[in-house]
Amino acid sequence: MVLAAQQPIQDVRSRVVNSALVNVDRGIHHLTFGAMSTKCRVLIHGVPEKQAREFQQQALHWVADFEAKYSRFLPDSLVSRINQAAGEHWVDVDPEAERLFSLCDTAVFLTRGAFDPTALPLIKLWNWKVPNPVLPNHEAIESSRQLVGWTRVQRRPGAIFLPQPGMALDFGGIGKEFAVDRVAEMATQRGISHVLVDFGHDVRACGSAPGKDCWSVGLEDPTKPGTCWVGLAVRNMAVATSGDYVRHSLINGRRYGHIIDPRTGYPVDNGCRAVSVVASSCTMAGLLSTTAFILGPKDGLQLIETQPRSEGAVSTESQRGYTRRFYEHAITS
Repeated sequence: MVLAAQQPIQDVRSRVVNSALVNVDRGIHHLTFGAMSTKCRVLIHGVPEKQAREFQQQALHWVADFEAKYSRFLPDSLVSRINQAAGEHWVDVDPEAERLFSLCDTAVFLTRGAFDPTALPLIKLWNWKVPNPVLPNHEAIESSRQLVGWTRVQRRPGAIFLPQPGMALDFGGIGKEFAVDRVAEMATQRGISHVLVDFGHDVRACGSAPGKDCWSVGLEDPTKPGTCWVGLAVRNMAVATSGDYVRHSLINGRRYGHIIDPRTGYPVDNGCRAVSVVASSCTMAGLLSTTAFILGPKDGLQLIETQPRSEGAVSTESQRGYTRRFYEHAITS
């Protein structure tokens, strides 16, 4: 059993490591690779090349192991084993997983259920990736909604149990952001003061770029993908964006985004196209951006305003709204 469980980890590690490219440009050590279905970048400077290379290898292997552990698309991942055991038995987990579950506790409480890690039954129902998506009927949506509810998940030290068959976990909106924070923490623990970690445009920036007092992070314009509408000056902060302007489907001529409101069972349809948040951690920035997107422009901005050191911007098709101090982070020249 141990060897069988280890094989997917080795497969993921090989894929991630083989995708890696490293180079040095103007004093910055660049590492790029593919993982968690997205493009990943880690930029560091101010350390000897040997130290940079050692950290790059550590980061690559950790991210590969993280994907192998938490991806719902891998049958032997921890998440898949938890989901397969729903309604049947407890599953042992390690301290790292318990840390992630504790963050989920905070997230569900903070958002009053607008964010829910057990929403996978609804996400599968509204699968925007299939070639010819079909509009689910009301009965199917209500049936899936009955399987959603993080507060029903049972936990004890070192173990977790989903009490009803069909319940399932998905860490979209918090998992990749958690990984960004962990890689940034790993850099700091190795004495690397200047690092930018960017996994699919979810970013954590520590220290600054060479010769600067910050890192620069651009926010993509959802009405003109591929272009930026503003640049942010970020130092010891994180930035995350949630949106449906790329990932969506057309069903019977109507546009349905990929972000599901677990409270209703339907894709979000409140006029939002993207929400970007600056916060002290990427996990918090990702949680706030996803939840604000679900809540809508007015309530979303109000939620962001309640969190210390957090600022955000909500983009619709026709306008943008901002928290009061968002533009303090903007690059103006």
